[in-house]
Formats: sequence, structure tokens, C-alpha cells
Amino acid sequence: MTPSLLVPFYEHPADRPEAWAALLAAAPALYGVVINPADGAGPAPDPAFAEVAARLRAAGVRVLGYADTDYGRRPHGEVVAELLRHRDWYGADGAFLDQVATAPAALPHHRRLAVAARAAGATTLVFNHGTPPDPGYAELADLLVTFEGPWDSYRTLDPPAADGHCHLVYAAPPGIRPTAPVHCAAPGTGAHPWGTLPHLPGPAR
Repeated sequence: MTPSLLVPFYEHPADRPEAWAALLAAAPALYGVVINPADGAGPAPDPAFAEVAARLRAAGVRVLGYADTDYGRRPHGEVVAELLRHRDWYGADGAFLDQVATAPAALPHHRRLAVAARAAGATTLVFNHGTPPDPGYAELADLLVTFEGPWDSYRTLDPPAADGHCHLVYAAPPGIRPTAPVHCAAPGTGAHPWGTLPHLPGPAR
């Protein structure tokens, strides 16, 4: 099985233990899991997230720490400090940078972030643009999210789906598989669509 699911799951392990157990059971299918305790690493370590992150790593799953870049407006030092907290508190071995700019003018800022993320131990770096960015971003990250949005929009568009691209689709009906090599299609809707899991394969038998 080729790992192809990048799952942003923004629910606390104590509130949804059965969902986190399902993620662990689907480990062979997972490209990675984005952990996001409190719109980032949070103000202090959360033991429940530390435990589930350790279990994911033990199952061979990438653990990506969430950090918002605010389209290049968030100061460099704040983003890097967030990634260091993810590394130190949750053992994150990758980074998921959200709200990444798309224009070429912002490339130098995001290049500095990419270098700092690698130096902080991110062996996997994901840029979530949500829409196709300038081609220059492809050299900075391992994976570019070139679509994030609802299924109704996705099915009317033709977002790029080359190697190194990811599509995150929510409000998706069962059986939907986005065209990008790495993807996620979850049924969640509204302001918190990533509080639901995609349909996951069961453990190998």
C-alpha cells in the first residue's frame, strides 16, 4: 500500500479516542498526520497529544506540527518558535505550514522559513497554499497543497495534481478520491471541517 493520506485532524485525543485509534489502525495508508493542539503547539505541552504523537511515530507515520504563516505576515521568529515547540513537546518530525502565500514576491520569506524548519528537524515540509502557487515554491517544500476547499468547488475545478501536490477536500461524499498523489477527503463541513476523519482503510489482514 502506498501511503497517500495526509490527515489534518484537529480534535483532542481525550475527546475522540476512537478516531485517533482508527488513524493508528490505518497507519500503512498514511502519508502523515497534522497535529494541531491549539491553533499551533499551544502554550504548554499537552500530554495527550504527546502520547498520540509517539504512537503515530512508533507506527511509522510522519507527525507534522501545525503552524500558521498568515500568508507571510506572521513574523519569521514566531513561526520557527512554534515549530520548535512541536519538535520538543510532541516529537514532530515534520511541519505543516498553513496559509502560505502564493505570489513570487513572498518566496524569500518562505525560503527562510523552509531553511529554519529543516534546521529544526523537519524531514518533511508541507506548504498549504490552498490554491496553485508560483512554481518557485516547489523547490522549498516536499509537498504543496494546491487545493483546500469543499467538494462542490473541487469537482468544478482542475487543480494541478503533479507529484509533490496534495489536495485537501472537505464536505466530501463517501467514495471520493482526489486526483493528487497525496490527498484527504473528509465529510466535515462548516467552520471546523477537519474535526472529522476521511474514510480510512482497515488494518491489513
